[in-house]
Amino acid sequence: MVPDISRGSRTYGLLAYLYGPGKRDEHIDPHQVASFDGFAPDPGRDPDATLTDLSRVLDLRVNQLGDRAPKNHVWHCSVRTDPGDRYLTDAEWGEVARRVVHATGIAEEGDPDGCRWVAVRHADDHIHILATIVRGDLRQPRNAYDYKRSQAECRRIEKEWGLRELNAGDGTAAQNPTSAERFKAERTGHDRTPREILRETVRQAVAGAADEAEFFARLTEAGLRVNKRLAPSGDTLGYTVALPGDRNHDGQPIWFPGSKLAPDLSLPKIRRRLAAGPVDQDDEPHTAHRDTLPSGRSQPSQARRQAAHAAERVTTALGQEDDEDAAAQLVGVGELLDALAQTSPAATRHELREAARAFERATRSHIRAERADNRAVRAAARGIIRAGDALGRGEDGGATAMVLSTLVLLAIAAARWHSARGHAQQAAASAQAAHHLRAAYRAASHTSIRAMREQGRRLPQPVRQRHADTINTALPNHQLGGEPGWDALTATLDQAERAGHDPAALLKEAIEWRELDTADSVTDVLVWRMRRLGKLPATPDAPRRRCTTTAKDNKASTASRTGARTAPGQVDTSPARVDSVDPRSRQPRR
Repeated sequence: MVPDISRGSRTYGLLAYLYGPGKRDEHIDPHQVASFDGFAPDPGRDPDATLTDLSRVLDLRVNQLGDRAPKNHVWHCSVRTDPGDRYLTDAEWGEVARRVVHATGIAEEGDPDGCRWVAVRHADDHIHILATIVRGDLRQPRNAYDYKRSQAECRRIEKEWGLRELNAGDGTAAQNPTSAERFKAERTGHDRTPREILRETVRQAVAGAADEAEFFARLTEAGLRVNKRLAPSGDTLGYTVALPGDRNHDGQPIWFPGSKLAPDLSLPKIRRRLAAGPVDQDDEPHTAHRDTLPSGRSQPSQARRQAAHAAERVTTALGQEDDEDAAAQLVGVGELLDALAQTSPAATRHELREAARAFERATRSHIRAERADNRAVRAAARGIIRAGDALGRGEDGGATAMVLSTLVLLAIAAARWHSARGHAQQAAASAQAAHHLRAAYRAASHTSIRAMREQGRRLPQPVRQRHADTINTALPNHQLGGEPGWDALTATLDQAERAGHDPAALLKEAIEWRELDTADSVTDVLVWRMRRLGKLPATPDAPRRRCTTTAKDNKASTASRTGARTAPGQVDTSPARVDSVDPRSRQPRR
């Protein structure tokens, strides 16, 4: 049950809308379900009552106050049930209205001088409460924090009546579009309102930006109209943005200040985020050491690998005791998701954009993080933006799957972190983002994982068994044999061995990086961790060639497993190295 409060200055104008057909003839049988005294004129059911009569009754105290009446004397609250909730009768809606005006201080129960109000119903799922905020004693009501108080009362009603219980807000959410904005978007054939489009575009402009100049340049490049508010000295005090073509009745652009798009998009808060500036990826020593790729790899692929490492570190930070640091890292993750959504290939673009929109709510809470450092994750976002669009296939597709696999676990960890601190809306947003990230991961990883599985199935049985023993030794308490990704993990161990790694040591490092209990597929998570840690290609390489086993081959294979080395100038034909020999020249490949 969602209350939405606004204020205005025209009692008759709002009544005309409530009792009218609606802008799309959506209003059906407008009528009152409750009023301040139970006897207010009802133009919807009484043929002798008019809108003028009702307006005059509601404005009685306002007119008595004369010039001293508040300009915006109309208090308007719509209350809407969830689409899955049961049908409420007129009597039940009347009870909702009485409880809301009591809770908000508009007209407390038993107060003869409460404000005058009516509740009008013109649809099955919601009512509109109109009140004039001048009391019978000609004072204004004590209705401070009316939005929070109405929210709290709706949560109580939901629990008592068995309706869907929504999460309590904490005042950090972005402002929802108004009904007028939603209707306008529908009339113009858009699925989102200008406010929502601008919010997302401004967020994406902030993602990984180095400084304020780059932020404003990105807004302009995105096609927005940008208006800076300047001081006499020439310094920028604030900004507003507008969509081209979005105009009011007078033909003027409809401008939105950043603070009206979201609490963290005001210029002072953006400046605080940019103050430290993002480090370049190569300036972050641990990331550069782990994730610098051999030459020839595509830049988007490298940026995504480095982002996977940054996301792993954020997931670890969420398990620590430093709430300020964790909150700052979540802000950086929001930028990382915005960067991925902008540069994602077609197969994952929709789900990543939905994930970024959902996680945006998880980046804001009352935990302040002014002194925390999130430059590393912001640098990862910057690297993705600078690398440009990924192709979504080959190395790019595998690297995208690599970072998405990590981000799924990060979103789950964020949901747990918020839930433990009572941030209900943020926890729900994190869980919703995880849902979209899973869908994006499945689309991104399908080709690479399938190829790895096929490669794993083609390995000689002795090699498969050796790697199976390695897995079972490292994870004795996990029953991974039945997971679809088992063959992909086996192929990754084999590829790591042929690249010169100790498979058991690399697997152990991947396991110890962080817990695996929240993973949907333990094998998939380990595959991508090992490929990142071992700098392995995100796609499988040429499989082992099956060959006739000879005594000499068996001897070479045994020597390889026991640590023996091939003599200089001798070709290593053991199963662990057979694919590195060019069959045409019988010489080792360079």
